[in-house]
Order: sequence, then structure tokens, then C-alpha cells
Amino acid sequence: MSRPENPRTLLITGGSQGLGAAIARAFHEAGYNVGISDIDGAAAHALALELDPSGETALGLTLDVRDEAAFEAARDALIARWGSIEALVNNAVVTIVRPVLEISPDEFDKVLAVNLRGTFIGCQVLGRYFKNKGHGRIVNIASLAGQNGGTATGAHYAASKGGIITLTKVFARDLAPFGITVNAIAPGPLDLPSVRALVPEDKLEGIVAGIPVRHLGSPDFVASTTVHLASPEAAFANGAIWDINGGLLMR
Repeated sequence: MSRPENPRTLLITGGSQGLGAAIARAFHEAGYNVGISDIDGAAAHALALELDPSGETALGLTLDVRDEAAFEAARDALIARWGSIEALVNNAVVTIVRPVLEISPDEFDKVLAVNLRGTFIGCQVLGRYFKNKGHGRIVNIASLAGQNGGTATGAHYAASKGGIITLTKVFARDLAPFGITVNAIAPGPLDLPSVRALVPEDKLEGIVAGIPVRHLGSPDFVASTTVHLASPEAAFANGAIWDINGGLLMR
């Protein structure tokens, strides 16, 4: 594939596996320079080498999204490498399945620290950079669980994803005058190894039976939607929550 003369650059969090890896691949295929960050820096580096063994168009980074200074360092590394950043995808996530009465306050804080605090810090750090640049695209990965309270996930996960939806709207409103759009995607159950690992097979069959389209969602379609929302042409999509859930939630 021929690459654009002036390629755009993406920073994605939690990008080494699962949905994050699908998103990283989709942006790279679309001609982006891709900064793949993950708390597992070795896995992020491995995926970057898979996408481009030369290292010219993909870079793996270690990033703990709970740490503002680490986020700033990741931002600066991509700017030093490619000159600018045009898009951020906040995808880093911790998922723990546990009944609500059994969740400890410390476990609640742990999940929200990555999912919600991490998204907040990412939107702030890149939001400030995009404001000075006069252009930027932020896509936050939320979840159906943040809209309906979750059926197969923990309350802390659902609460964090609901918070991401609210943060998306706040940042979208406040950053829009500076050429920045902020949107979220709220997937339902996706056909991912992580989903199959978390949900027992018999329960998963029941979940699939309850989805109007009768199958799990495609991570690749979510990834392509993310690329669409990050494009320069997506200037009038702002503050939206894009539902990709097979009809489980209609509004």
C-alpha cells in the first residue's frame, strides 16, 4: 500500500492486544504513523515490529495511563519521531467480573484509575496539545455496559464506562472551538479472546441469543469506525456516542 505524502499520526493506549491491536492495525493500514502504547511495553513493541519491521511507521511505547507525566512523555516521543500527532484513541482498560456486593473499595478504585482516570488524563494531555495545534481527533472507547449498567461485567467496569461517556461530552463541548472533536464508541459484546475468557461458554451462548442480530460484534468494524471518526473529514461528528451493539440498545 502506498502511504500518504504527509501521514497523520495516532497515539493509542492499551494497543498491544485485543480491540486495541485491531484499532492499531486499522490505522496503520489507513496510512497513519502509529504509536502503540501499553503498560506492557514489550507487547506494544512486538506489535509495532509486526506492523513495520523497519520501525519507520510504527512505534511501541510503555505507558501507564494513570500517570500524567508518562502520558506527556509518550506524546513527546511521537512528536519527536514524526513531528506531530493528529489523533488519540483512549482504549486502555481493566475488566474484572465480580458481583457488586463483593467488590472492594480498593478494587473499585483500581478499575476506575485505569479506565476513567486514564481517559481523563489522555483527553487533557492531548487536548492541550491539540488546542495549541488547532486540530485534533479524540476517540474514547466506552461500552454498552456504561449505558445499561452491564450484564456480564463488574459494576466498577460499567461505572467507568459510563463516566467515559460523560467525559466525552464535556471534552467535546469545551474543545470544539479549537478544531478538536471528541467522540466515543460504545461496543456491545465483541468476538474477542478476552470476552470468551471472561464469560463461560454456556452464559455466552445466552448472551448471543439475546442479541437481536444473533452474533458477537466484529472488532475490525469497531476499528474501522474509529479510523472514520479520527479522519479530517469527521469535523461535524462531535460529542457523539456511537452504538455498535447488534441492537441490544436502541435509542
